[in-house]
Amino acid sequence: MPAKVRKAVFPAAGLGTRFLPATKAQPKEMLPLVDKPIIQYGVEEAIHSGIQNIIMVTGRGKSAIEDHFDVSFELENMLESRGKKELLNIVRAVSDMIDVSYIRQKEALGLGHAVLRARELVGPEPFACVLADDVIDAETPCLRQLLDIYEFFNAPVLAVMEVPKESISAYGVVDAEPISHNGCKDRVFRIRDLVEKPNANEAPSNLAIIGRYVLTPEIFHSISNVQPGSGSEIQLTDALRHLLRSRPIYAYRFEGKRYDAGDKLGFLKATVEFALRRHDLGKDFREYLRTLEY
Repeated sequence: MPAKVRKAVFPAAGLGTRFLPATKAQPKEMLPLVDKPIIQYGVEEAIHSGIQNIIMVTGRGKSAIEDHFDVSFELENMLESRGKKELLNIVRAVSDMIDVSYIRQKEALGLGHAVLRARELVGPEPFACVLADDVIDAETPCLRQLLDIYEFFNAPVLAVMEVPKESISAYGVVDAEPISHNGCKDRVFRIRDLVEKPNANEAPSNLAIIGRYVLTPEIFHSISNVQPGSGSEIQLTDALRHLLRSRPIYAYRFEGKRYDAGDKLGFLKATVEFALRRHDLGKDFREYLRTLEY
């Protein structure tokens, strides 16, 4: 039996330059989709997938993330004294939802380096990695889908999705062969190679790696042994390619819709669609949108 995945690493030390000036004094992970910060969607996905031990890899200026998941005595006391029980329950639910640890990434040296910073907190066991910028709406949480594949094959698993050719150069891309699994022939793939941000004409496929991973502890050795790439950053894709020499790695084309909340247009799309699904906002918001002149 494969070892149980108990921990999820959230790399959250990026500068969020695509959202300046909004991110000059607040983490991009705390930008709200309707009324909930981006990173909370990823944390809730981990919880609904059976993981409650969260490791946040943060950097300078990220204290708002720690404050968000911490107890706010003053706020709770004020809400309780004013009889606002519904809001009090919402606030307490956030601070009670996870066991969280924090580690600093002092320099922005790439996703691989951010994952490596969590090595001592993860220990010698498998773990999940969640990039909060990728908000995924799915009936079965995307991370849960990956964990099911990991538990079947006892091997690392990456989330992938089909991406148009003109956009493929923004992603890590897999060269992979499909494998039959549970009656499907186009969801599980055994990876043959991985390429970080290839030119569109050189991409080995249209299957792009999305920000959900289930990894085994050997990845830390591979990260330590790859050379920095462009911008002197250590890429997780390069470390996975190194790991592929010694063990199989699988990709899973997940079921669900992914929003790139780290991109302005993707963030706006997610905000609109999440608002439209809300029972308390959807009807009025939809009627408002119909009144707009384009």
